[in-house]
Formats: sequence, structure tokens, C-alpha cells
Amino acid sequence: MATPLSADSLLKALRDEGLTVHEVRDWRSHHRDDKGPWGPVNGVMIHHTVTSGTESSVQLCYDGHADLPGPLCHGVIDKKGEIHLVGNGRANHAGIGDSDVLDAVINETELPADNEAEEDGNARFYGFECVNLGDGEDPWPEEQKLAIEKVSAAICRAHGWSERSVIGHLEWQPGKSDPRGFTMNSMRTRVGKRLGAKPDSTEPDSTDETKTAEYVPFPGADFFRDGRDSEIITAMGKRLVAEDCDLYEEGPGPEWTDADKESYAAWQRKLGFSGDDADGIPGEKSWDKLRVPNG
Repeated sequence: MATPLSADSLLKALRDEGLTVHEVRDWRSHHRDDKGPWGPVNGVMIHHTVTSGTESSVQLCYDGHADLPGPLCHGVIDKKGEIHLVGNGRANHAGIGDSDVLDAVINETELPADNEAEEDGNARFYGFECVNLGDGEDPWPEEQKLAIEKVSAAICRAHGWSERSVIGHLEWQPGKSDPRGFTMNSMRTRVGKRLGAKPDSTEPDSTDETKTAEYVPFPGADFFRDGRDSEIITAMGKRLVAEDCDLYEEGPGPEWTDADKESYAAWQRKLGFSGDDADGIPGEKSWDKLRVPNG
């Protein structure tokens, strides 16, 4: 059992796993805590929305409907693999499920068949709705499945859980079929492999040997995305200014912005790159030549 992550801790865990995360409206204070407890938490539950389209699916999961008020989950995973946080606290997603399944999740043992409905899952599970019609024909893009893997691993990593703390709605509540289109056993295998590796985040920490390097090693193209906040970006910007590739109105600062992208594109062009090779997203060759100082 564990105390639920705070909004800031959840957001950091997801971004540290390399995910693109959108904060929807007042998600930090959007919950159903007045209807029952939120926590202790024991696992992550995966659903499909039975809808299509990101915007409408996110709106539905935030607002709910007449028979079931929102939030209907904590986050929505769209087809591109991006995360939309819609709730923080108790959410109407799991419903009443099998206590034997909950015991197995707590003990991280093999799941029994779900044949009873007696335990309040809304108090015990983080819930993520994935945009999919759930008809067995709507495809699951690899980007979306990778995001499910990363979301699950991020939360398990934060709580010290194994992949056995990740279940599907169909494994919790009799009569449910979600998620339909891949097996939860295959997803747990993916999560287990990811938990055996370091997060995708390339922000060096105090124990990283690269911390003592003279220059910051290339952190990967995915590092440079909306929402990234790092002193590496400040240091990069200062080097761009020194190289007369300064398109900043203010700054540079730690948050990745369009000004950083435009300035870096100027640096790429200065090196002789053009077209898609001068798109403003750092690549290894241009990064190594920029020589961003470490520390």
C-alpha cells in the first residue's frame, strides 16, 4: 500500500519517463474525494475510452456525463502517445471489483479470475483511459502502446512496485473487456523490461559519471520538447548566444521554447545543415560541436 503521489510528483514521474504530458484545466484539484477515500493506492489500471478523437475523449474524461461525473480517470493516453492529465485524487474509473484480484495486486502475485464485485477500485488504482473504440478493429499505434508502458512504469517506479501492479479493467471487474486489442500479459512484460532499465529521461543526476565530463553529452532529441525545464537548456542557450545564433527576445532560460528552437536552427544552418536537418531540434553532430559546458 502507498500514499498517492502528489500532483507535482505524478507530473515529474511521467515526464522523467520521457513522456509528453499536457495539464488539462484544473486537473490538480479535480477529483471525487467527497464520495470516498483516495488511497492507499496499490496499482495502475488501463482502460479504453470507446471513443475516437483526442479532444472529445479528453473532454469526456474530464467532465464525465450525467450518469457518471468526472474525472473518469487520472489521465488520457491519445493515439500519438501523449498524456492528458484530467484528475488528481479519486476518479470514477475502476468501479467495484474483485477483492481477490486486489490482494494479488498488493502481494504482486498471479492474478485470479475476477468473478466477484465487492471492493472499491476507485480508492486503490490510478486509472488511465486510452483513446480506442474497443471494438477489436480500431488499431493501437505503437506510440500509444509505448506510452501505456511508460505511464505504468513511471508510477510503478515512483512507488517501488513491479509490473504485477499493472492490470486491465477486464481483470478487475466482471463483464468488462477493456483494454481490447492487446493482452495485459504482453503489456506487463513490456513494463517489467522497462523497470529493469533506467528511465528515458536524460537529465543527468548527481551519480551519473557524465556529471564530471567537461561538456554535456548529447541527451537525445526527445529531451528537447514542450514542458522540458532544465539547466542544460539554459547552458545551451548561452552557447547559442556566444555563437551569434541568438533569436531570443528574453533569456535564454531553463524552459524549452520556440526561441530555443529557432536559435538552434540558426546554429544548424551555421554548420551547413539545411532542410529537415536544420529543424531546430538538436542532433548529436551539431550538439557535440556546440560544446555545452557541464555544470
